[in-house]
Amino acid sequence: MAVSLDGFTAGPDQSLEHPFGTGAREALTSWMFETDRPGREQDAHLLGVLHANTGAHIMGRNMFGPGRGAWDEAWTGWWGDEPPYHAPVFVLTHHPRKPLPMAGGTTFEFVTDGIEAALERARAAAGEQDVEIAGGAATVRQYLRAGLLDELVLHLVPASLGAGERLLDGIRATLEPVEVIPSRTVTHLRYRVLDSGPN
Repeated sequence: MAVSLDGFTAGPDQSLEHPFGTGAREALTSWMFETDRPGREQDAHLLGVLHANTGAHIMGRNMFGPGRGAWDEAWTGWWGDEPPYHAPVFVLTHHPRKPLPMAGGTTFEFVTDGIEAALERARAAAGEQDVEIAGGAATVRQYLRAGLLDELVLHLVPASLGAGERLLDGIRATLEPVEVIPSRTVTHLRYRVLDSGPN
């Protein structure tokens, strides 16, 4: 997850027009999408390595889309016809919805019976590969509170948002640094989660 220096993974006032919150998308994600900036190839290579062994993903409903309540069946996510996941994605929700196959091998499946059920289904789909908790922050916090994360990978962006959604609010965690990779625009941090739970 991309995180600001003051610990935010999204800014305030998330909406359809501003999925990362007001003023936050550019600050948090420009290093991923600006193709002409210095260091882009190094960051793209690292992201490829980090995701190479991912066989399934889990995300919260807020990461899939801005809606609440019953589904708008016309909404298929933020990513267009070919999302970047190329694997099964299990979306945590309180509202049932049929699986949504997309181009490029991504199928969104909607899980209404909690984080453990989503993890069980994702592990079965991934086989020997990794399961990645894609986000958002609230979903990552749920898995940390339950002690169900093995690693936490953060992309520390040299920006301060001042407000928004903090990744580790209400979380107690003991982390062991595994890898630190600096680039010209972001510092990639990989931690082993030794212990985690509610604060």
